[in-house]
Amino acid sequence: MNRSTLGIILLAVIAWLASSTLFIVSERNYALVFKLGEWQRTITEPGLYFKLPSPLQNVVMLDKRVQTIESGDTERIQTSEKKNLIIDSYIKWRIQDPRQFYISFGSDTKAAQNRLNAQIRDALNASVNTRTVRAVVSQERDIVMAEILQNVESRAKPLGIQVVDVRLKRIEFSQEVSDSVYTRMQAERKQEANSLRANGAAESETIRADADRRVQEVLAEANAKAQAIRGEGDAQAAKIYADAYSRNPDFYSFYNSMNAYKNVFSSKNDLLVVDPKSEFFKYFKESK
Repeated sequence: MNRSTLGIILLAVIAWLASSTLFIVSERNYALVFKLGEWQRTITEPGLYFKLPSPLQNVVMLDKRVQTIESGDTERIQTSEKKNLIIDSYIKWRIQDPRQFYISFGSDTKAAQNRLNAQIRDALNASVNTRTVRAVVSQERDIVMAEILQNVESRAKPLGIQVVDVRLKRIEFSQEVSDSVYTRMQAERKQEANSLRANGAAESETIRADADRRVQEVLAEANAKAQAIRGEGDAQAAKIYADAYSRNPDFYSFYNSMNAYKNVFSSKNDLLVVDPKSEFFKYFKESK
């Protein structure tokens, strides 16, 4: 064996030792160091680290980044009214205690996600089952999310998991609830429309009655004024007649007789049966 061969073998041994004893921890990972299968230490800071060659010591890497779990299937959750809601949710989580997480799930992230999904379903049922549809959809949606977050967080912490956030992406009515809601909305709109029509009709009648009353008041006031004016005119006419009669009674009598003749003999076809010697024809006989 020559020197070059020995050199190659030596370099290979050095490379093997380096690969077996040196490892890099990135900023995205935790590193768990085990000695013969027993946990020795947890490395949380990035850098270059040493260990004993395998199988004396081995390293398990765990992702320290925030991860998102989106519900693959929508959940059917029943409300206090025994009505089903279709709910989509997602959860953001990260490994907080790497050693406890490894004890709970090993390095199987999928198992952790399945456990969190089950916990979210339980928390959803606990929060939604005690509320009405309206409360879950609009009135107390933020409160429901806060309750779910607190519930899942408390159950995930012993597993070495920190729950960062829980959100309800979509809440929809199931088909039977949608039909019920639409029917109720139609009934409410119809009731409101009928109420508006009834109020409008009542207001219309009030306006008409008020207008009729005002018309009657105006007519009555106008008639009263007309009667007063006629009375004043009649009084003035009577006064004028009286003044004229008192000044010249003969002329007043003559004038009245002339008006009477004019009214009686207004048509050629009129026929008057009167004694020619009556007082009515006084001025015919006394033409002077």
